[in-house]
Amino acid sequence: MRINTAFKAILVSGPLATGAQVSAGEVQAAVAANFTAAAKEIAARFEQDTGHTVELSFASTGKLYAQIINGAPFDVFLAADAARPEKLVSDGQAVTDSLFTYAVGQLVLWSAGDSTIDDDGSVLKDKSLERLAIANPKTAPYGAAAVEAMEAMGLWEHYQSTTVRGDSIAQTYQMAYSGAVPAAMVARAQIALDSTGSSWLIPQSLYSPIRQQAVLLSASADNEAATAWMDYLKGDSAREIIQRYGYGLE
Repeated sequence: MRINTAFKAILVSGPLATGAQVSAGEVQAAVAANFTAAAKEIAARFEQDTGHTVELSFASTGKLYAQIINGAPFDVFLAADAARPEKLVSDGQAVTDSLFTYAVGQLVLWSAGDSTIDDDGSVLKDKSLERLAIANPKTAPYGAAAVEAMEAMGLWEHYQSTTVRGDSIAQTYQMAYSGAVPAAMVARAQIALDSTGSSWLIPQSLYSPIRQQAVLLSASADNEAATAWMDYLKGDSAREIIQRYGYGLE
C-alpha cells in the first residue's frame, strides 16, 4: 500500500487459534493516530484469534479521510471523530449499518517534565506556558478539542500565537516528549500506560465529546476479514484493551 502516513505498522499473523477460519484474509485499516498503541494490541489478538492479517496505517483523521475519498485502498476507517465516517456513509462510500463508536477519547495537558503540570492545570490557566503544542485542528479532532477547551477557559486568544501545531496527535506528543515544547494537549491514551512526566486531565465539560467512530468502506462490504475486524472491535477482548488505554465506551 502506497499511502502517505505518519507511520505504518504491519503486524505479522500469529498461529491459528482453535476454530479459526480456514481461509484467512487481510484487512487494510486506516487508523487515527491517537489509537496507535491500542490498535496494534487489538490487531495482534485479532490475528491470533482469527488467522486474518491486518495492515494498520496511521495518520490524522483528516489526512486519512482525504486519502479514502481519493481512492486509497482501505477496507475500514477508525476515525477520531464521528463527522467524517458519517459523511462517508451519507456519500455512499461506507456501509450504513457498520458505523459505530468504538471509543470515546479524552484530552490531557501533558509534559515530559515531572513537575511542569500541576493537578488542576494552573500552569495553563495562569498563562505560564511559553509554548504549547496541539494537533492541527483542521485535520485532527483532538486538535479541534484542544482549541475548544482553551476557548471555553478564555485562553485561546492568549495561546493562539504561541501554539505549535503537529500534523497528528502522535507528532504533537513527540514535540513534548522530545522537549521541543514544554507541554502539549494530547490524547489520554498516549500516556495511559506511562507514568512519566506530569499531566492534567482536562474536564470533558470544556469540549465536545470525542466520539471515535469506525466504519466499513463500501468497496470492502464483501471482505470477510474486514467484517470480522469490525465485529472484533465490539467484542470483550478489544473493549478491555480500549478501556485500559484510557478511552471511554458507549
